[in-house]
Amino acid sequence: MSGHSKWATIKHKKGAADKKRGKLFAKLIKQVEVAARQGGGDVDANPTLRTMFQKARDASVPIDTIERAIKRGTGELEGVDYESITYEGYAPHGVALYVETLSDNRNRTGSEVRSLLGKNGGSLAEPGSVAWQFERKGIILIPEGIDEDEIMMVALEAGAEDLVDEGGIWRLTCDPSVLSEVRSALETAGLDFNSADVTMLPTTTVAIDNESDARSVLKVIDLLDDLDDVQDVYANFDIPDEIFDLIQD
Repeated sequence: MSGHSKWATIKHKKGAADKKRGKLFAKLIKQVEVAARQGGGDVDANPTLRTMFQKARDASVPIDTIERAIKRGTGELEGVDYESITYEGYAPHGVALYVETLSDNRNRTGSEVRSLLGKNGGSLAEPGSVAWQFERKGIILIPEGIDEDEIMMVALEAGAEDLVDEGGIWRLTCDPSVLSEVRSALETAGLDFNSADVTMLPTTTVAIDNESDARSVLKVIDLLDDLDDVQDVYANFDIPDEIFDLIQD
């Protein structure tokens, strides 16, 4: 995605709407619970839990709510056994979709995703048909007013790979395994950032250059986001900022 698709930035802009819908807390709590179940409840010894814990705190999830989720994951409190399931498919105009879910009922979740795509100009694809178009990366979004050389000096030493100007914001990329270290280095240096998260970046993109097509693609993504079991939706389209901003107005 470097230098091309702004989807990571768009997802950040959409985050405010997620909070208004009241969906974000529930998704983050579920992610914390699953991370604790898979790797243990020690934040220092479980990198995935550490990332999910910090992601929840960044979204202002109360600390006691996070701690209860960890205890459900470790079995100290009664919880639900969620299964991690990914779905691959297409939105309108050939845009590839990679959908991550946490479900306690595989049949229900698969049926909901398939039906939603079919009713909105998309389709479900076979496993592996879309995944190769994405790569998992750590992403930190930084206000553009911060000096580029200062960011690079701090971030590269901590393991960051790339810094890209995405029109009003810096996108810092790193391997997911060092996201916590890069984040800590920025905090220690007193450098502000908007978000730090593990995401899937497209390695190839589909250009969406008109408002109508952009609306149809974003509609599918929004509807998928609204499904209770869906945790994240990744797409490989490139939409100009002016079109995205027009749609949001």
